Amino acid sequence: MHDDSLSFDTPESEGRSRRDVLRTAGVAGAGLGLTAFGAGAAQAAPQAPEGEQDTAAAPARQGATMIGVPFERRSTVRIGIIGLGNRGGSMIDLFLAMPGVQVVALCDPVKEKTERAAAKVTAAGQPAPATYTKGDHDFENLCKRQDIDFVYAATPWDWHFEMAKTAMLNGKHVGVECPIALQLDQLWELVNLSERTRRHCMQLENCCYGRNEMRVLRMAHAGKFGQLLHGAGAYNHDLRGLMFDPDYYEGPWRRLWHTRLRGDLYPNHGFGPVANYMDVNRGDRVTHISSFGTPSLGLAEYRAANMPKGDPSWKESYIESDRTISLVQTAKGRVIRLEHDVSTPHPYSRINQLGGTKGVFEDYPARIYIEPDHTNDAWGDFAKYADWDHWLWKEHANPPGGHGGMDYIMVYRLMQTMRLGLVPDFDVYDAATWTSPVPLSHLSIKAHGAPQQIPDFTRGEWRKERGGVDSQKPSEA
Repeated sequence: MHDDSLSFDTPESEGRSRRDVLRTAGVAGAGLGLTAFGAGAAQAAPQAPEGEQDTAAAPARQGATMIGVPFERRSTVRIGIIGLGNRGGSMIDLFLAMPGVQVVALCDPVKEKTERAAAKVTAAGQPAPATYTKGDHDFENLCKRQDIDFVYAATPWDWHFEMAKTAMLNGKHVGVECPIALQLDQLWELVNLSERTRRHCMQLENCCYGRNEMRVLRMAHAGKFGQLLHGAGAYNHDLRGLMFDPDYYEGPWRRLWHTRLRGDLYPNHGFGPVANYMDVNRGDRVTHISSFGTPSLGLAEYRAANMPKGDPSWKESYIESDRTISLVQTAKGRVIRLEHDVSTPHPYSRINQLGGTKGVFEDYPARIYIEPDHTNDAWGDFAKYADWDHWLWKEHANPPGGHGGMDYIMVYRLMQTMRLGLVPDFDVYDAATWTSPVPLSHLSIKAHGAPQQIPDFTRGEWRKERGGVDSQKPSEA
């Protein structure tokens, strides 16, 4: 769904610059040392005694928890945007549509894209933004500005960790597209930095704000599915054409990850909503993941059928499983199934399933079966449950923007929490949890499905029930 493409136009043959984009991937290459990606060699993780939380691997806390910490109230939220490709170049429209939001600064190494985005700002009646186009690291200068409250990063994955870190170190709250980082040690560093700097660091997971997802969330919390037992989420999206399109992404960065990791490269869209249904980090937590992957054949077959022999892609060897399937266990014994497949032909699906003792919901297409409403093993019409829509969807019934309006709802709610000084709907602990399957699924597949422990990024705070995306409508006073 998210292309997250920062524009880096320097050719590969000219050395660093945009090829810096792949430096993290290089560390994670075919010879992967794996220490950065997990807890050492791929192996079955030791299990803590029943009922005992595994905190041994958690680094010492460097600051108080960020759970329940509100934003500072402000009349105007000042935004800096890093990355103005396919994703950032469209999301700027939503920021400009928000009340009490000013886009102050823009950054992208491709000057033309920055200029186009700046023109949108002035066309919206705002002052001309500062622009940063001098190379790959000019985002550091944007983050140093004193007139920015929130940094939004929509760049290739390899840059997400560095940009989130830089923003927080410069006193900025930060929101990053998926995934927020690619290594376990990076996830821990972001948690520690958020706690130490008292800045929020968020995975901007738009699928948590989908209309169906928010309706199911409210129904789950009201007990309509009974005691929750299982759920499923996915990113099954045929991206072969886009990954081989020389003009869609800035360079082959996304396709090249299929030469370096075997696991689930993009778990957040499926994992985030199901984690919300089950109150993960809010009364339950995920503890282990076991992953399996198919052979990697789809991209090579597509290349053979569509790419000329002289194309640089013929030098690539794909190892990323065409489909990964992971099973995640929670402390309460629930099971979450995650899938990832962008390399084979199939219709788009995030699966989005939730089941409990009173029934089940499944998406794509949306359908429901809950007792006592339904009988005779016949699916019910989910549209009849519109009364359960979240207040955000009742207030914005036909929102503008991409992905069916979920992008708009996400940005509106985020900016609202910042303006009103509210606790954000999700935090750095959610970001780390939703992204942890990236390195851990790779380790599990390398170890023939052996379970890998998912760290407790909250350091025990998950036992405390608290609010999240299923929010109450605030007073604007």
